[in-house]
Amino acid sequence: MKETARIVNLKTRLAQTQTELQEAYAEAARREVSDYTLANTAGPVKLSELFIGSRDLIVMHTMGLSCPNCTMVCDGFNGIYPHLRERASFVVSGPDEPQAQVAFAHEHGWRFPMVSHARTTFARDMGFVADNGRMLPGVSAFRREGVAIMRVSASNFHAETEFCAIWRLLDLLPEGANGWRPKFDYS
Repeated sequence: MKETARIVNLKTRLAQTQTELQEAYAEAARREVSDYTLANTAGPVKLSELFIGSRDLIVMHTMGLSCPNCTMVCDGFNGIYPHLRERASFVVSGPDEPQAQVAFAHEHGWRFPMVSHARTTFARDMGFVADNGRMLPGVSAFRREGVAIMRVSASNFHAETEFCAIWRLLDLLPEGANGWRPKFDYS
């Protein structure tokens, strides 16, 4: 019984910490943003057009198609995409050309839309490009407020991001991930 009370206490503290973290993300990220012109295979597409009838938009910022970790995270989003789009629009953004994105998405069975931010300042302005020019993964949440587009929250991803369920599952094993890293092919 004592152990159960300890677990309940830890879960309560974790929930409180997660709430504080969510508030910190929102406080740090909240600002009006430009209506960036990105690209998909149909041509230029404005950030405002990605809301697709919703007032909220979630954009996953990837390092591109050469990143196995970003690919694995996208694989997970593919499964929840039908549920997610009932609440908010969702799109994956990366530095690769739209034709390459579509081919890669088809190969992986991805159902969500993708856009290219190549030749734009979108990723840099959102904080997902390092000083040395290397892409950084993460996510931004946007909200339409009249004609304004507000970035209302954001989070960087780390190698074992909480936005990818596999890491929390591996945490349940005695050795955790034990050095395991995602690959494009396991054969």
